[in-house]
Amino acid sequence: MPNIVVVGTQWGDEGKGKVVDVITPHVNVVVRYQGGNNAGHTVVVGRDKYVLHSIPSGILHRGCRCVVGCGVVIDPGALIDEMESLVRRGVTLDGNLFISKNAHLIMPYHPALDRASEAKLGKRRIGTTGKGVGPAYVDKAARVGIRMVDLLNECLLREKLEVNVAQKNRILREIYDAQTFGVDEILNTYLRYAGWLAPYITDTALLLMKWIDSGYSVLFEGAQGTMLDIDHGTYPFITSSSTTAGGAATGTGVPPTRLDGVLGVSKAYTTRVGGGPFPTEMTGAVAEHIRARGNEYGATTGRPRRCGWFDAVVARYAVRINGLDTVALTKLDVLDQCETVKICTGYRYNGELLTDFPEDENVIAAAEPVYEEVSGWLAPTGGAKNEADLPAKARRYLERLEELIGAPFCLISTGAQREETILCEDSPLLRWFPSVRSSLF
Repeated sequence: MPNIVVVGTQWGDEGKGKVVDVITPHVNVVVRYQGGNNAGHTVVVGRDKYVLHSIPSGILHRGCRCVVGCGVVIDPGALIDEMESLVRRGVTLDGNLFISKNAHLIMPYHPALDRASEAKLGKRRIGTTGKGVGPAYVDKAARVGIRMVDLLNECLLREKLEVNVAQKNRILREIYDAQTFGVDEILNTYLRYAGWLAPYITDTALLLMKWIDSGYSVLFEGAQGTMLDIDHGTYPFITSSSTTAGGAATGTGVPPTRLDGVLGVSKAYTTRVGGGPFPTEMTGAVAEHIRARGNEYGATTGRPRRCGWFDAVVARYAVRINGLDTVALTKLDVLDQCETVKICTGYRYNGELLTDFPEDENVIAAAEPVYEEVSGWLAPTGGAKNEADLPAKARRYLERLEELIGAPFCLISTGAQREETILCEDSPLLRWFPSVRSSLF
């Protein structure tokens, strides 16, 4: 059975939650491999909307085993709130949710450091969610992090807290003039969390390999997007983890030789949240129109997203960096009322035409997009069951995007509902999951 990685190809918010939700009935396991509760995957099931922050989107399917991998950083209080919310809505967690013992914890001093650091950065502000994800990864890399397994050992947890709290308090007090923390207060709170989470904490790397060896199919769910990757994104305006396909192996303990394919998810336009370069960013009435039709507000923070035209330079980069086999395109319906639609085919910098994404932050910031303008279709795409049902100009738009990015589309989403999904002809999904065709119609 195939093991497939799902990654965002832009700056996140591409609709990965819906794509994972559509594919989940055809796999046995869904595993989240990086990020924290700064990411939100929105899934609409009938009239119900679920916003998932740490738990994989597959949890909405009864019997699907969901894993939070070692590459994720976890705010245990927020995770418990998410778990309780799902249980109240009838979702079964026991026997379906597994949390890596090696996943690192977000501690109370991490959000405090996050917010204090952002306040000092001025125009270099990253635009983080303030949830402490970055500082938690800093501690992980500095080898002073506290992991899920430490919750189960009170003596070790206290020992680590005493060292960390003393260091963090000095930074908060002397550099940021911010609040400090007490060891006992944190310890008592986190021991209560341990009582909740202990039944779910396990060696998930071992579990995953046992399942794969027994023939289970695993879907690896990424958070954020390629352009926010710690190594390959628009540094320093990025997240603090490996959002690309390579992160699936390091963030779960499943070797790359057991991964069978990579599916990218892209919007029919582009968005990003927070600071940093955004070559195709729109302004004025067009941006407001796209934001309103696409409901482009952060699932985690509610912040309005910056909106831009489709950037084929970014998409080609994502295809190369992730080794994408195919792409699911979302929110085509948002462009239904546009008289004209622009596609960025390259950048112009110092008189030179760039068709490959430049990794120099100064070049990205100064680059001017080169646009190809096409006629809009001015007709609804929602409700289309196959590509032939789409307006002719919409089909030409899709064909042009495929040509520019160098990868075929497998799914076209024309709305938030599960059934508002078109399976493309000769979709690579059919090679991986032949039963997808019958489940979508």
